[in-house]
Amino acid sequence: MPEPTPALNSSDQEAIERLKEARRQLKAEIAKVVVGQDRVVDSLLVCLLCRGHALMIGVPGLGKTLMARTISKTLRMDYRRIQFTPDLMPSDITGTDIIEEDPDTGRRKLEFFPGPLFTHFLLADEINRAPPKTQAALLQAMQELEVSVGRKTYTLEPPFFVVATQNPVEQEGTYPLPEAQLDRFMFNIPVTYPTPQEESEIVKSTTTTRVVEPEAILAAEEVVRLQSLVRGVPVANDVVDYAVALAGYSRPEMTAHHKDVHRFIRYGASPRASQYLVLGAKARALLSGRYHVNFEDVQAVAAPVLRHRLLLNFHARAEGIDTDEIIARMLRLVRQR
Repeated sequence: MPEPTPALNSSDQEAIERLKEARRQLKAEIAKVVVGQDRVVDSLLVCLLCRGHALMIGVPGLGKTLMARTISKTLRMDYRRIQFTPDLMPSDITGTDIIEEDPDTGRRKLEFFPGPLFTHFLLADEINRAPPKTQAALLQAMQELEVSVGRKTYTLEPPFFVVATQNPVEQEGTYPLPEAQLDRFMFNIPVTYPTPQEESEIVKSTTTTRVVEPEAILAAEEVVRLQSLVRGVPVANDVVDYAVALAGYSRPEMTAHHKDVHRFIRYGASPRASQYLVLGAKARALLSGRYHVNFEDVQAVAAPVLRHRLLLNFHARAEGIDTDEIIARMLRLVRQR
């Protein structure tokens, strides 16, 4: 039996209606600059509402940076962009202690100067171009909203949203993200080529003198309020069990083997995948104007949540099978209870 939906108070009901209207306005403002890519924009909004982080993967020229920058403009939030390069040091993004001299007393003291990591919306452009030491500097911030410099730990002000971009084609001079870093991202979002009609519209809108600026729709305080609302969305036990079963099915050592799936998987998804499946489903339900989660919501976020959490073996490479195909097979095999 599904659990009864708790009664909403007036402020929560207003927030849901506000979010539904804000989604429409946000997409309308983003569409002034970004042509198409509705799926990518929706995924980024879900990620933001879940207090997660997003990794966008696509070849150069598809507008990954433009999408992130445009979304930041529709949100009244502090925005910083870091261009990751091989010579980027951890202190370049976290900040560092500087020796300052007091003009009155002449005494010197250490003064902390925060880096670009201290923001609400961070675009980590071409994150795989930085060495592992610099990539690791993001780990604590993304997971714990904290930055440690020297002997002190500084807290990041919420909301804190990281959107990273990566080029999957060019591998020279890059450092692949380790599994621990990948697992910090809630969604792995592929950015694909536009349709011929969309590309024509892109060319027309970007080869003239006309400049369009999107308007800000949501403030940082509203984003924090909506993030709390997402976590309060009720989920039936059957839906939670389905999300857990879906993540668990990716672990060959813990489930009955199915030759069309498990012979291709080396390592499966961690429990963090189950958490993000449920959180993503909650945010998707709210964005649709619903205060309850169904199985379709979990299925809709399965690919971006699991895509970077399944490590395939040489059998998959030999037969040309990717993680999206494995996830599609899992969705067909795992039954709803």
